[in-house]
Amino acid sequence: MSLVTGVVFRPQSPPEELRAVVEHAEAAGLAELWLWEDCFLEGGLTTAAAALAWSTRLQVGIGLLPVPLRNPALAAMEVATLARLFPGRLTVALGHGVLDWMAQVGAGVESPMTLLREHTEAVRSLLAGETVTVSGRYVRLDRVALDWPPEVPPTLLVGARGPRTVALAGEVSDGVLLDSVVDADVVRRAREVVGPERQVLAYTERADAAGLGDWVAELGEAGADTVILQATEHDPDPRRLIDALA
Repeated sequence: MSLVTGVVFRPQSPPEELRAVVEHAEAAGLAELWLWEDCFLEGGLTTAAAALAWSTRLQVGIGLLPVPLRNPALAAMEVATLARLFPGRLTVALGHGVLDWMAQVGAGVESPMTLLREHTEAVRSLLAGETVTVSGRYVRLDRVALDWPPEVPPTLLVGARGPRTVALAGEVSDGVLLDSVVDADVVRRAREVVGPERQVLAYTERADAAGLGDWVAELGEAGADTVILQATEHDPDPRRLIDALA
């Protein structure tokens, strides 16, 4: 599999700037544009819907959606809708979210790992068209099935930093989305944990385009299937990174 590259539209940018970035990315031939949710900025599913509608071939990733904020049935409904409207162009990562923020909105849990496992398993089964009954510690569904599951479920990942969450990604999802990679060894270790059959995607922050090609290649050699570049929080406009990749 050849190495794929993408760029992040950070939620620190106002949402009204998204369309210009999407159109710039599409015109430049960028492979993937990634979005995410942070409290209390932009909604990942909302921005993904807009980005998909404003483009024709761009692959759009959401990385990540914090699972404490959504019932898994609702998450599956939203993801399935996007996957049917824009087949083959959506990737979704689920994750813990920032735990302090989850507590701030009354969504904190005693065992984030248990919640992430239960939530991911339920969403994956629902997107596969299954009828789901489960009574877990946090996820409780009684004969729930989507009326409109996608014909082909989108790639579903788990966002991770620590080794336990990386291992969970290898168990319950299509792969792992690694956050804030600054060391290729992080990618190498994740690849060893999830194995060759799962995907490894790496977010990496870049203040400029200097040495970009060598760094992307290094992460690919370490085992990344996709390298996703993000500009800094203080200068989040990704267009110069898009131009560098183009």
